[in-house]
Amino acid sequence: MNRFFAYFFCLFCFTTFAQEEDPNLFTLDVSLFSGTILEHNSDISHLITDHPSGLIVSYNKKTYGFKDWESRFNYPDWGFSFIYQDMKNQFLGENYSLYAHYNFYFLNRNLNFRIGQGIAYTTNSYDKVTNFQNNAYGSDLMSSTYLMLNYRKENIFKGFGLQAGISLVHYSNANFKAPNTSTNTFAFNVGANYLLNYEKEPEYIPSSEEKKYKEPIKYNFAFRTGLNESDVIGVGQFPFYVLSGYADKRLNRKSAIQVGADVFFSKFLDELITYYSVAFPEFDVTGDEDWKRVGVFVGHELFINKLSVITQLGYYVYYPYDFEGRVYNRIGFKRYFGDKIFGAITLKSHGAKAEAVEFGLGIRL
Repeated sequence: MNRFFAYFFCLFCFTTFAQEEDPNLFTLDVSLFSGTILEHNSDISHLITDHPSGLIVSYNKKTYGFKDWESRFNYPDWGFSFIYQDMKNQFLGENYSLYAHYNFYFLNRNLNFRIGQGIAYTTNSYDKVTNFQNNAYGSDLMSSTYLMLNYRKENIFKGFGLQAGISLVHYSNANFKAPNTSTNTFAFNVGANYLLNYEKEPEYIPSSEEKKYKEPIKYNFAFRTGLNESDVIGVGQFPFYVLSGYADKRLNRKSAIQVGADVFFSKFLDELITYYSVAFPEFDVTGDEDWKRVGVFVGHELFINKLSVITQLGYYVYYPYDFEGRVYNRIGFKRYFGDKIFGAITLKSHGAKAEAVEFGLGIRL
């Protein structure tokens, strides 16, 4: 995790000049929160019985412009965080989560927006005998996303600072295993932060990049896979495969727009069609319907160093079986390894209804 940045500018055969090294400063922050579970689905109304509360502990690496991308995004922090949350409901239990996150700053660095993505463990997931009331969490391990918007002041006195604001914490296994109604907690938070080695804090380095940036159209090919299950409990988990191809055009150093197509091979849908044809003849499902789908999409990619955030909106042009509607969306992260190869973790859904977490590998040519 320790990363040291140095820039050395060499005049060949004459001498070497060295730029100041990144002081590698970190902040620690702790926040307490209390809030409520939002009733995004009436099926979870019996799980909203009190005000959940918890603790957020974070470790943040400061940036000052020693790499070009840092000034491009107004010197964000990156780091890791832990959340403990008591759901204040006997069927939901308690959640423990680990995240990687970014902090972005606005309004003269007084307003701080954080987005974190990670994995959560719940102490009391669904069980058909002992905990059938918990229709929100179908598995012990879940994906979790949290957002924070804080008024934040650092180094008010000898490295100590304060923050306060609002948070949204989402837990879902993205239909990895049914049931998966999920929960969203809206909360108010207040806490303190500490800047380690605060006396060594440097000035922010202005950007030296040219404003204009051009790149030819790039062509991307990706293979995505994973496991998921329909909403019918007990039908089973099955693998899925997605082949994607799309072109992207950089608008500037931060953003690119995308146009492409997906081919979906979702085995769970094949099993669901078979199940409905046998168990529910009134649905008029014959069992011979094709479970493959083809979609076209437009999207956006936000480049942050070697990481990027993708958002895509798609429409099924081949749609032989009606499942959750023709419009789908995808959001997630790509991590570049070199200039061409990337890995990706994305959530594919229909509106707020998750279908699958996709693990992908691709190439950008």
